[in-house]
Amino acid sequence: MKKNYFASIPIFLAFLVMGFGDVSGPLTSQLQNDFELNNFQAGLVTFMAFIMFGLLSIPMGIYQDRKGRKHVLTLGLIAALIGMALPIIGRYESFALILGGLLFMGTGATLLQVAGNPIMRDVSPEGKYSRNLSFAQFVKAIGSLAGSLIPILAARFFGLDWKLLFPIYGIVILVVIIYLLLTSIEENNTESEIPATLKSCFGLLKNPFILLMVIGIFVYVGSEVSMSAKLPNFLESKFDFDIKEKGLFGTLFFFISLMTGRFLGGVILNWISPRKFLIITSVLSILGIAGLYISSTPIIAFVFIFIIGLGFANIFPLIFSITVDSMPERSNEISGLMVTAIIGGAFVPILFGVVADMFGLMAGFIVPLLCMFYIFLIAFKPAKQ
Repeated sequence: MKKNYFASIPIFLAFLVMGFGDVSGPLTSQLQNDFELNNFQAGLVTFMAFIMFGLLSIPMGIYQDRKGRKHVLTLGLIAALIGMALPIIGRYESFALILGGLLFMGTGATLLQVAGNPIMRDVSPEGKYSRNLSFAQFVKAIGSLAGSLIPILAARFFGLDWKLLFPIYGIVILVVIIYLLLTSIEENNTESEIPATLKSCFGLLKNPFILLMVIGIFVYVGSEVSMSAKLPNFLESKFDFDIKEKGLFGTLFFFISLMTGRFLGGVILNWISPRKFLIITSVLSILGIAGLYISSTPIIAFVFIFIIGLGFANIFPLIFSITVDSMPERSNEISGLMVTAIIGGAFVPILFGVVADMFGLMAGFIVPLLCMFYIFLIAFKPAKQ
């Protein structure tokens, strides 16, 4: 099938909006400061943003199998727009409405992930799915980067703070909705595809390879959210950085390195297999997190933060594309399972918080370190159908 390259533009923009969902990471340290939350309570902020991945992903994967990926993509954008509106309605004074906004934003991000990852395969040239998915994650990283960059710029130049995020995000989402509705997308649904059901989705977990890869997504996303949420606390604790401005540079630098790594990944994957690249990136992640423990100056700390971002950058698209390419006829069901596993962003940061409250902040970083060891091990697992 000849690909409509113009159809890929709104898909890449949808990935940009997915990145907005990562606002819960940098927002955690800001809310923790403003509302005087402990580490466990701060973990609940990310919990609200990611819980819908566990509740909606598989049902929406089945729904998508019948209604189409563009339809689900549009619903996700509308939910994200509602999420941006709720905190504004509460004038940012209602913590409940802020959490409600994050819940709707998480709902939107869930639907965008369920539809966006497989629909990218529809608009990608043969053999270029992993490459395009890495480039899409690069675009997503731009959206993620905005979550820490905008509050820093708002504070430095306008005397404002994180509240500016919501109207800016809302305007962008509205533009993407209009663009998507005006774009024709040909979805690659073949007669050989098995209609998705709840039973068929969970039945895939009987395949050891699929199960291990789904767990890989769970621990990776939880690790990424933990890093983006806790790097400001790390810089505050170790180098006395101000949490509301300088501390956010930790998250900002992390997302810059994610963005850089995803762009480079899209290029590198033209010459190296996804599986070999997954091994390399998992090793970089392990080295970067371990480096936080030996960082004696802010410069050294930022070097290791950059290494962490480079390592983390392509893990999600690599695991996702490797798994889908092993069973492309089950892409909707695999997408549902994989996006369900993003609920790791709700639970792993809470585990990080519990460990940090009990044994100290640096002890908490052992949690994502162990998660990266797991991903390193599954990178050697051969695909079996």
